[in-house]
Amino acid sequence: MSVLDELRVRGLIHDVTDAEGLGALLEAGPITFYVGFDPTRASLHIGHFLQVMAMGWLQRAGHRAIAVVGGGTGRIGDPSGRDDERELLDEEALAANVAGLRTQLSRVLDLDGERGMLVDNWDWISQQGLVPFLRDVGKHFSVNQMIARESVRRRLEEREHGISYTEFSYQLLQAFDFAHLNAEYGCVLQGGGSDQWGNITAGVDLVRRMNGVEAFGFVTPLLERSDGKKMSASSGEAVWLDPEWTSPYEFHQWFLNLPDDDVASYMKMLTFLPLDDIAEVVGAAAEHPERRDAQRRLADEVTAIVHGPEGVERANRAAAVLFGDEPYADLDATALADAFGTAPSVDVPPADLAAGVGLLDLMVRAGAASSNGEARRLVGQGGVRINNENVADDARTVTTDDLLTGDTLVLQVGKKRHFMVRAR
Repeated sequence: MSVLDELRVRGLIHDVTDAEGLGALLEAGPITFYVGFDPTRASLHIGHFLQVMAMGWLQRAGHRAIAVVGGGTGRIGDPSGRDDERELLDEEALAANVAGLRTQLSRVLDLDGERGMLVDNWDWISQQGLVPFLRDVGKHFSVNQMIARESVRRRLEEREHGISYTEFSYQLLQAFDFAHLNAEYGCVLQGGGSDQWGNITAGVDLVRRMNGVEAFGFVTPLLERSDGKKMSASSGEAVWLDPEWTSPYEFHQWFLNLPDDDVASYMKMLTFLPLDDIAEVVGAAAEHPERRDAQRRLADEVTAIVHGPEGVERANRAAAVLFGDEPYADLDATALADAFGTAPSVDVPPADLAAGVGLLDLMVRAGAASSNGEARRLVGQGGVRINNENVADDARTVTTDDLLTGDTLVLQVGKKRHFMVRAR
C-alpha cells in the first residue's frame, strides 16, 4: 500500500489538508517533509512518539526528513494545548534540551545524511529584523483569522489576563519556518500533533502566498488509553523517552500494563511490525489474555526502538529483580535504580549503619511500619526481607555489611512494598 495509506491504516493520521493531492505527491517521487519539536524540555514523551513514527514511515518510503527543534520558537512558547504561558528558557537550557531531543529522534530517524537532517529554527529566526518580518510575513496574516483560531480564542475567553503578544505571534513564526524550509530545502509537507492544526494550515497558506508553491500538512491524533488514563507532561503522568526521566523498566512496564483493548492500536502506531504480524500476535494472545503476551511483545518492540536492545534487557532484568526470588547481591547501581527507582527512600547516616541499626527501628525510619510493635508483628508473619532475603529475627541488626553497591539496601514488606535505605 502507499505510505499515506500505511499511516492511515496504522492510525497515525488524524487530518490532512488535501489527502488526494498529498497522496499523489507522495507517490510521484521523493519529497521533503518536516515536523517541529518544542525544546522546552530535554525529552520528548510517548505522545510525541506518534509524530516520530510517522516521520519514520515516510523516511522508510524514501522521503527526506527534516526534524526542526524550535530553538527560536522555544524562546517564545506555543499556546496550543496549554492553559498557561510557557516559561522562557535561557540559552544554556535550550542547548541542553536540543541535544537531548536529537539523541531521541536519532533512534528512529537518519538525521546525518541525504535522507534527513536536524535543524534549529533559531538559525533563521535570529536573522530576521522586526520591520522586514512584519513587511514580508505579517502582511499575509489577518488578525481576525488569528483570533478565531481555537488555541488563541480559548485563551482569550478563559484566561484572566488573556494571551500575551509573544504567544500570539507564535503562529507567524511557525508558519515562517515552513516558508523558509520550502525555499531552502524544497520542503512541501509539515506534520505535527492534532493541537498544531491551526499553525500548520497557517504555514501551508503562507508557503503558497510567499513562495507560490502548493504545500500540505497532516496531524497525528492524541495518544489516549481506553481506560481514560491520560498522559500529560503538566500533570506529571507523561511517559518520557529519556531513560533518565522514565527508566527503561518503567517505560517497558507502562506498555506491559496496557488494557487489552489498546494493544492492537498501539502496536500499529508505535512499532514497525507488519500489519499481518500484529494481527497474528494479537489473535494468539486473545486465547490466553492472562499471560499478557501481546502486551509483552508491544513493550519489547517499543522499548527496543526507543532504548535499543540493551534497554529491553535492562527492563527485563529489573523485572526479574523486582518480581523474582534471587538475592540482590550481584546487582549494580543501574539495575537497582531501574527496579526500585519509584520506591520510597530514606537516608540513614553512615555512622549509624557502621554502629548497627536495629531492624525494627530501621523499618519505622523507612516508613515500612508505624511503630516498633507493628514492625515486630510484620517480621513475625514472615513478610520482611532485606535485599530479597527473608528475615525471621526481629532483633536483627542492619549494618554496612548489608549495603548493596556501597550505599544502598532494599527493605521489603510483603510482596509489593519496597523501601530504599541509603547510607547518606
